[in-house]
Amino acid sequence: MPRKKSLLIGINYVGSSHELHGCHQDVENISEFLSYHDYSSNQNSQVILRDTQDTDPDSPFYPTGHNILAAMDWLVSSPNSTLFLHYSGHGGQIADVDGNRSTGIDDSIVPVDFEQRGQISSTVLHEHLVTRMAAGCTLFIVMDCCHSGSAVELPFVYRSDADGNISLLDNLKAGIKLASDAGNLIRGGFSFDKLGEAQHLFAGATDFFRGLKHMGEQEEEGLDDNEFSGQYGSEQKVVTMFSGCRDDQTSADARIGRESVGAMSWAFLETMRRVERPTYVQTLQMTRQLLDESNYTQIPQLSCGVEMDLESTYLLL
Repeated sequence: MPRKKSLLIGINYVGSSHELHGCHQDVENISEFLSYHDYSSNQNSQVILRDTQDTDPDSPFYPTGHNILAAMDWLVSSPNSTLFLHYSGHGGQIADVDGNRSTGIDDSIVPVDFEQRGQISSTVLHEHLVTRMAAGCTLFIVMDCCHSGSAVELPFVYRSDADGNISLLDNLKAGIKLASDAGNLIRGGFSFDKLGEAQHLFAGATDFFRGLKHMGEQEEEGLDDNEFSGQYGSEQKVVTMFSGCRDDQTSADARIGRESVGAMSWAFLETMRRVERPTYVQTLQMTRQLLDESNYTQIPQLSCGVEMDLESTYLLL
């Protein structure tokens, strides 16, 4: 059997003006869930970072930016392992680190010491979690924070609509048509107005994160490429991430069954409780349904490092 490792990060920002209430409980709930699926709680196999009042700020288990990245490096360092990462805390957006975003903005996660040392961008998260991942590993991520849709910059993104429909092919068809219109505008010149109009057309083309990555090379690259496929598509890393919302949305703190929890973490665990061996499609559909039924407007997403058979069983189990 492959080795199983997990990293659980819950940040409530205790005592600050940014305080949350459900993130520590999310960690407890996820840890209990993993224990039922043969993930050990031994520190050699599971690392938990939390900013509880009992955690020494100088401890390696305090969720500073340095400790978070060090723990991520530990998580992905063992070849031929099944890996699980859960993050519950604030998510943000910062200036694009490496110029691969059409919006000029990277998603980010927010360490407890972000006011002194800044946030961790999606580009840095991809490097530490995906690019550095050892051979033969499978990584599962649940990201419960705001602006988390492409928080790890994975090439393939799926979203469920309100009726539970998930169709990558239809999205691509719509994207190609609108992208063609945008391409015609671009070939007519690169004036500010035309470029803005092209980007506006392009933003409506598909649920994927496509954009005008290299303006001068756009005809050769093709507007119908996924925003991260050129940069990361060749990595072929088996990584899947369920995120709590789109890039432009916030993710809710919730009060469910007398507990403060993250809405996405609760919906994910509730799905796992109701369906013994759910497929990727079922997991995405049911988390969306549960959030809708509880009047949360955030839209969960599934992102993958490789093209997935979404009807296959969610393999972390």
